[in-house]
Amino acid sequence: MAGWQQLFWDNTLVSQIDASEDDSGKTSHQFKLSSAEDILSCQLDCELNWQPFNFKYQAFVDDVLVIEGTRNEKDIERQIPVEAPPTEKRFSLIGMVSLGMKALKSAKVIKVALASASLAAYSWLFSIEFALALLACLVFHEYGHIKAMKYFGMKTKGIYLIPFLGGLALSDEKINTRWQDVVISIMGPFFGLVLSIIFTVLYWMTGEMIFAGLAVFNALLNLFNLLPILPLDGGHVLKSITFSMNTWVGLVGSILAALFGIYISYTFGLTLLGFLLMMGMLEVVMEWRTRHHSHLLPLTRYGQLFSFAWYLVSVGGFVAIIWYFAGLGDSLLSLPLQILGT
Repeated sequence: MAGWQQLFWDNTLVSQIDASEDDSGKTSHQFKLSSAEDILSCQLDCELNWQPFNFKYQAFVDDVLVIEGTRNEKDIERQIPVEAPPTEKRFSLIGMVSLGMKALKSAKVIKVALASASLAAYSWLFSIEFALALLACLVFHEYGHIKAMKYFGMKTKGIYLIPFLGGLALSDEKINTRWQDVVISIMGPFFGLVLSIIFTVLYWMTGEMIFAGLAVFNALLNLFNLLPILPLDGGHVLKSITFSMNTWVGLVGSILAALFGIYISYTFGLTLLGFLLMMGMLEVVMEWRTRHHSHLLPLTRYGQLFSFAWYLVSVGGFVAIIWYFAGLGDSLLSLPLQILGT
């Protein structure tokens, strides 16, 4: 299946090639550019190979070769997406409110206010000590996202804590590849898994129940974040994997894997987890046909397998931690497992 392509000149769409059954990877864009003196006949010949990604191009003006070159996955990752400048809009109250919200996002005082509101909300639900520890878990999770963004050279705006909703890591730049989407999305829960393991070890060493509570509730929060539902992290991971598959065989394989996961969930009494997994896969299947209408470079076969294994290891780690502490007999520590079995 040849992917959907759009060619822009000075932020103006000059050529478009729709997705087709032709999988040769060779396409040709032809368009004309006019000036005060002449009309130029332009042609861009492309040869695209997905696995591994390699893009060759030749540009002609009036049948004369003017430029040629190649690009690989690393080149795409370092590229900053260029967006068309927004059209000028007339004054509106909604526009002013939107501009005000954008201005507030960059203000440090807003971060402090949101963090204070989160602390107050969680202290009201639990205790001040547990609320502080919970905020530390949220910050550690979001720092995983920030770390991944910086690894790809993206500028970040920092971490915002939202009362009752968790946290949010923001960046000034957009991603270019599905691999970036996977790594940035899963690094938050992966940092959370590392933190839950640390809390578990501290519980073994000290016997303090506060560490057990933090380990199991942090595992529950991060496990929900890995559910295959957008805009959660798990939704981004599984969507990137599935949308990188070029044939129906790949989609059928991912559906079978999801059905197996649902079967395992119901077998072990994790009813809620199985139900949400089913809803997430239905969402991915419904959007799968539109996968070519994206500027994101798809995952390679190795990237698909590695991402799926990384996802399964993370989910399995959280479930194992929740299961372990539920077996200790404490009613509070068994609450996360009861929630999953609802």
